[in-house]
Order: sequence, then structure tokens, then C-alpha cells
Amino acid sequence: MTPSPLHRVGLVVTAALVAVLALAAPAAAHGADAPDGTDYRVQVTGLTPPRADLTVRAVEAGARLELVNTSGRDVQVIGYSGEPYLRVGPDGAYENSRSPATYLNRTLAGDTTLPAEADPAAPPRWRKITDEPRVRWHDQRTQWREDGVPAPAVADPTRAHRVRDWAVPVHDGAGQVEIRGTLDWVPPPDAYPWWVAATVGFLLVGAAGLLPAGSVSGSQALRAVGALLALGGAAAITLVVGRELDAGADGLGGLLLGLLTGQVWALLTGLGAVAAGGYALARRPAADFALALAGACLGVFVGVANLAMLSRAVAPAPWPGQYARLLLVAVLIAGAGAVGAGVLRLHAASRAALAAARRPDPVPA
Repeated sequence: MTPSPLHRVGLVVTAALVAVLALAAPAAAHGADAPDGTDYRVQVTGLTPPRADLTVRAVEAGARLELVNTSGRDVQVIGYSGEPYLRVGPDGAYENSRSPATYLNRTLAGDTTLPAEADPAAPPRWRKITDEPRVRWHDQRTQWREDGVPAPAVADPTRAHRVRDWAVPVHDGAGQVEIRGTLDWVPPPDAYPWWVAATVGFLLVGAAGLLPAGSVSGSQALRAVGALLALGGAAAITLVVGRELDAGADGLGGLLLGLLTGQVWALLTGLGAVAAGGYALARRPAADFALALAGACLGVFVGVANLAMLSRAVAPAPWPGQYARLLLVAVLIAGAGAVGAGVLRLHAASRAALAAARRPDPVPA
């Protein structure tokens, strides 16, 4: 039997979706060991003594520290054995290839094997890492690296607990400065209500695909799903922008660069969902395919990729965790709901086309 145009379009869309998933999967992995969520809140409280020309903050949900030096002179971050580890100044940032911290801080877990040249007692050997007077690094002094949660959290898991106050020494000319901060354990949220909300929302949105496509109610349902998908795309874009801001993006230029280098597929997914939603609102041909395809990409690249936010207290975003979870649930509902509605409508259209093909032609009088 010769495939109908509907089936041919379906094959093309399916192949395109598989190709996009295959090509984007490696690129979607977030670099720099940035967590998708954590139950430990890292905060920088200041410098002791204060330095107006040194700025320090925690980025990537507390996974790294960032130091910006506008003093016009070099400062050194001191490693775990008291050795020079990083040097930041007007000509850029350098790492000491003989400092064990250079290798231990490659990953958040600190599990890099030390090379033979790592010797904290040896004279520094500086290697340039950037031309900017800015550096970011994992620092084990700011993290909880033990197995399990802290003992106070085990005794009372219903409230936040101060794990410790931490300090990272910085050598500034002839003086010594300390970056000071806190590490707190925060009770993780109950993910069950979020999953219930996402599931119920998905079922309600997907059920819109059961309405007859050619009826007034079916047309209204198509537009409603399109509007929800567009809102889900906007929520996805907000989440993606939030992740880049949390990762330390500075200014519009820095934000755009981060989006285009680290979050490009998630960003394109959000924009595609907005476009597909508008396409469905306009009731354009093949809107059902657009809904299903954009919904699947939205659910995979933004929804599934950020599921850890539902069960972690601290989200990689510059706002409270509950707001990030609300945005994520909106993405899941819109993405999965659009897939469900689109597939149901496509199935109904396919059955109608098949029934019409099997209907005998009228016998001439």
C-alpha cells in the first residue's frame, strides 16, 4: 500500500526528532560540573579585612567561587597545603601547575589523579587560563564532601543546619586576606506534590486531543494547547536564562555568550515551543505535528534535563527554589501535554484518512 501524505510527513517528523535528539544529547550536557540541584547552600559573607577592589561570589548553585580583581595588582588564592594556587591580576588569571589544588579542583568531586609534577613545596609554575582579571574554581573548603548528610540534619531533617563557616586564604601583596562564607544544609522539598501536579496537568492538557479535530471544540482545544505550549516555552527560556545568571553571566553580552555556548539547545527548544504554540494558535496546516515535536523536545531538553530541581532545595537559579520548580512543572505539563494532544489528534486524523481510503466510490447512476 502506498503511504499517504500524512504518513510520509509523520516519518519525516519522527526522523527529524530522532536526529535532533542524537545530535543535541552531547551538547546538552552542562559543563563545569554545575549541579542541577543540591541540598547545600554555599554563601560568601565577605572578605576579611575588606577589599573594595576584590569581588567574590558563589556561582553555579555554590559549586564554584568567582574572584574578580580590579585592584591593578596581582593577588593569589592559596591552595590546600598553603601553596600558591591561582594568580589573578591586570594581565589575566593563572594557575600553578605544581599546586595539587589545580588538579583536585578540576571536578566538583575532587577525584582527579595528581600528576608527578604536583608538589606544593616546589616553586610555582604559572599557566595562563584567561586574559580577564577573573577566575572561577571549585573549592573543597566550601563543600560537604563526606558520605551521607551531616549529623545535625540526620537528627532533625525538618530545618536548615549550619554545617560550618569556611575561609579561603588570599595573598594580597604583603597582606593576607580571607574569603569568608557559610555552608548550610537545607531540607529538600517533597517531590511528590510536584509530580502529582505535573501528571494531572499533563493528563488534562493531553485530553484536549480527544476532541474531534473538525469541530468547534476541537479547534478551540488546538488553540488552547498551542497557548499552553507557548507559555511552557517561555517558562523554559526563563529557566535557561536563570541558569546562566546563576553561573555568573555578567551583562547582556555575557548572558548571550553563555546561552549560545552552554545552553543553546535548551534555548532553541524554548524558542521552538513558543513558535510551535503560535503556529497552533493560528491553526496552520500540520499544527498537530508541530505540537507533538516541540512538546517532545521541550520535555526532553528542558524538563527531563532539570528534574533534579524537584527534589533539591537549592536550584541553579538566582531565585528561590520553589519558583524554579514552578517553572519546571509548567515546562513538563506543556511539553508532555502537547505531545499527548498532538499524538491523539494525529491518530484520529490517520484513522479518518484510512477510513476514507477504504470507503468505496459511489456507483454511477
